[in-house]
Amino acid sequence: MYHGQVKRLQPVLVSFSGLDGSGKTTQIANAREMLVRRGRRVVILAFWDNVVVGKNYREEFVHRVYGSEKGVGSPERPVKRNDKNVQAWYLTLARHALYLLDAIHLRCVIQRAWRRGADVILIDRYVYDEFANLPLENRLSRAFIHIVSWLVPRPHLALLLDADPEAARARKPEYPLEFMRKCRRSYFRLSRILTNLTIIPPLSLTETRHEVELALIRMIQSGPREQSKLNYTPAA
Repeated sequence: MYHGQVKRLQPVLVSFSGLDGSGKTTQIANAREMLVRRGRRVVILAFWDNVVVGKNYREEFVHRVYGSEKGVGSPERPVKRNDKNVQAWYLTLARHALYLLDAIHLRCVIQRAWRRGADVILIDRYVYDEFANLPLENRLSRAFIHIVSWLVPRPHLALLLDADPEAARARKPEYPLEFMRKCRRSYFRLSRILTNLTIIPPLSLTETRHEVELALIRMIQSGPREQSKLNYTPAA
C-alpha cells in the first residue's frame, strides 16, 4: 500500500456445524471468551438470523402448511418441528434454489462483518448444515454442493460438533429421534464430500471446549490456512 497505509488482512472465519442440541451455541460463547482474552475482535453471526434469505416467509410457510410449532425446544417445553425433516420432492427442489440464494447472501454478510473490524468471525451453522438436508446419495445434489462450496467463503476452520442423537434430542427435543440419526449420518457423509470439516467427537462440555480451543489456537498460531479433518469415525 502507498502513503503509509497498511493493508488489512481478511478476518479468520470459523464455522460451527452439527445436530440441534450438539452444543454449538455454548461452544461459540466459550470460543468468543477465549479469543477476546487474547485480544481478538470477535463478531458472532447466526446463519438463520443473519444469512438466510426470507427467513420469516420460510418460517411462516412451514407453520401454516405443515403445522410446525414455533419456538426452540427445551427439556421443559418440547416442540414438534416440521420443516427440514419434511422430505417431499418439491421441497427438496426448492431447497436447492433457496440454499443458492443463502450462499450468495452469505458473501455479503461476511464482507459486512469484516467492515465492522472483526479479526475473527464465528458463525453458528453454515451452508454445510443446509447441505446436510439434501439427498447426498443423488449425484446432482453432490454437484450442487461442490458448486456452492466454491461460491461461498471457505472457513479457515470448519468445526463439526458430533453428538449422540439421543443426548442431543434430550437437550433440544424438536425432531423425531430417527430423523436425528439420519442427520448425523448425513453430516458424516458430507464430511467425506467436502473434506475440510474438523470433527469434534461426542465429549463432555468441558472436554469439547478444550478440543475447540485447541483447534482455534493451532489455527491462530499456524496462520489461517485449511485445517485437516480429524481421524474420527462415529460408532455404528
